[in-house]
Amino acid sequence: MEVFLETNRLLLRRFTEADADHLVRLDGDPEVMRFLTGGPTPREEIENDVLPGILRDYARGPTGRWAAHERSTGEFVGWLALQPPDGGDAADVELGYRLKSSVWGRGYATEGARALIGKGFADLGVRRVWAQTMAVNLASRRVMEKAGLRYVRTFYPQFDDPLPGTEHGEVEYELERPAHRG
Repeated sequence: MEVFLETNRLLLRRFTEADADHLVRLDGDPEVMRFLTGGPTPREEIENDVLPGILRDYARGPTGRWAAHERSTGEFVGWLALQPPDGGDAADVELGYRLKSSVWGRGYATEGARALIGKGFADLGVRRVWAQTMAVNLASRRVMEKAGLRYVRTFYPQFDDPLPGTEHGEVEYELERPAHRG
């Protein structure tokens, strides 16, 4: 396994074609998908769109989405990401994380997010990290805050099939790379 980043308790590595089952199980958990799509991601979508998209993104630059494993057990626990939006600037990246509900509350998302942000600023040319979630997703907002991001705004996008809580809006948080002091 080629490790991209290591923390005290996590190993982050590139996804491979062999990771479809991991993603199917992760996106098949209704609690994991509650604030994202409201339901599981079909296997066909993961195999034909999601996983190939993750693998293609590695060719775009040093940022991307990485499989997260517990160092002590090797267990796949989810993924963390730093990546620009489609067609976006690689210096302005979105922080993302999706972990199995069985490992929630252990601080893995915060630990991984802090490490990715540090690597992004130090080694990957990142100038700004931002993240968004539903305003009612308090656990995700806490991760953003603990990782050092600050609240920027609440906004109200329109959805064809809104999830419960959408009426409270989406929130955006950000962190800019500190200016070099000489």
